[in-house]
Amino acid sequence: MLLMNQAMAQFRGTRLLTERQYPGCIELSNDSVRVVLEPNLGGRVLAYELKGKNVLYVDDTQDGLIYEGKNLHPSGGRCDFGPEKTVPAHPLLYLGKWSAKVTGDREAEMISQKDSATGVQLIRKFKLAKSGSQLEFTQVIKNISNSAKNYCHWSRTFVKGSGISLSPLNPKSRYPRKYILYGPGNIMNFMPESEESIRIREGILEILAPPSQPKIITDTETGWLAYLTLDNQLFIKKYPVYSSRIYGEMAASTACVYYKPQYCEIEPIGPMETIAPGKSSAFTEYWYLFDCLYPADKNVNLKELLTRINKLRSPNSDQ
Repeated sequence: MLLMNQAMAQFRGTRLLTERQYPGCIELSNDSVRVVLEPNLGGRVLAYELKGKNVLYVDDTQDGLIYEGKNLHPSGGRCDFGPEKTVPAHPLLYLGKWSAKVTGDREAEMISQKDSATGVQLIRKFKLAKSGSQLEFTQVIKNISNSAKNYCHWSRTFVKGSGISLSPLNPKSRYPRKYILYGPGNIMNFMPESEESIRIREGILEILAPPSQPKIITDTETGWLAYLTLDNQLFIKKYPVYSSRIYGEMAASTACVYYKPQYCEIEPIGPMETIAPGKSSAFTEYWYLFDCLYPADKNVNLKELLTRINKLRSPNSDQ
């Protein structure tokens, strides 16, 4: 611990702390934003705060919990890899203890244990901008096995519930309704009935309240997802989409939203990667957080939203 504190002293905007009963967390901060990285339960983000207000949903009843062989569903800024239905179970990665270290000014990374079940080790790198809310997040999937692995990035970030989810739709979508509703059970409903909680305006899918089934996927090629909270925060993710590459989820989805009353899960999905032994693949998201008034009539000003999004940095893509 002393060595880590001494190493951190040379880097600005970094601090070692205990957060929500978890020791060994790393804080990245600038004049308005605070990020807390938590390595004790699956390498998560516990806080992404603007002016002291956290946009992430964090379950207080989980504070201090660690993986002890029982099934847990950690909250906060989670992440994973897929494909969802074919990747082997990997509780060591998703729930296990990680290591964490500071790597620069407002910059750190968390490293998982090596997992024989999947044959990979994960590295998550974070860099907070000197000013403003831009958080660069890269997940690296490293093949530690003796055979090629086929996996994809799959982000699973919890934000606070009851807000408005906004997802751009693909005008050339292979889905008849331009989105698919999962459920009930294992059904993938490609012709969902209209419902009040879901609407489409100007090519953007808006989820206004818990839908009949919580999981909705799209095959968007635009590369952003947004969410407006009830307490007036606008969360935006920008990420690359590769229209010429293969996506490995069953319906070749590039994004998913999982909307429950308590939280909403914002999920960019990466293309399928064939990773040779000893090699790695990386996927980068940019996160942004702004003050933004939640509209009483639930009609987000989409022109203003798109103007804001178009000004933000995007990872490289083939678009």
